[in-house]
Amino acid sequence: MTLTTPIEQASAVPLRVHRDQTIEVCLITSMGRGRWIFPKGVVDPGETHIITAHKEAREEAGVEGKILEPSLGQYRDSKWNAALSITVFAMAVERIHDNWPEQGLRRRKWASLDEARELVTDPALREMLDLAVRRFRDEW
Repeated sequence: MTLTTPIEQASAVPLRVHRDQTIEVCLITSMGRGRWIFPKGVVDPGETHIITAHKEAREEAGVEGKILEPSLGQYRDSKWNAALSITVFAMAVERIHDNWPEQGLRRRKWASLDEARELVTDPALREMLDLAVRRFRDEW
């Protein structure tokens, strides 16, 4: 049996304070099954996890903002017959674009925290959402 190094990915959990002072999270649909997820992508050579999290949030969800460090942690997944190691960051959204690179490929939704916890079915993503909200409340 050959052990392979997992493919490194980075993800952002985009959060904002709505006009009524409640916290909202930006969700996007996955390319395959249309599940509600957070932006994420492969860390390319020469990029950091933070650069990748910024880039994926902009490309996949059309949002930009401040990455809140340090990371929230990591979770494991698999895709393309390979193991993935995903490092997750909370993002305080500062700009929302009307047009973005993947808008024709995914849906974007701003959800209340309760709605987001219902829509996000993966337990690892729910855990990262909870951690992101705590970090956001502490720092923003």
